[in-house]
Amino acid sequence: MDVRIGDTLTMKKTHPCGSAEWKVLRIGADFRLRCLGCGHEIMTPRSKAEKSIRKISREETPAEGG
Repeated sequence: MDVRIGDTLTMKKTHPCGSAEWKVLRIGADFRLRCLGCGHEIMTPRSKAEKSIRKISREETPAEGG
């Protein structure tokens, strides 16, 4: 699964604050995610997080000219 730092993940289940969107802060064997509703940060195993992802949103950056 192509998850990058800075992506916004929409998860299948909501956080207790009511938001289902998380910002990716770190990737590796574990993901560090920040809830976009309340700002709570969690570390979760990559395998568990990938099963819970419904949608990956990425802010496209314009191509650099040169």
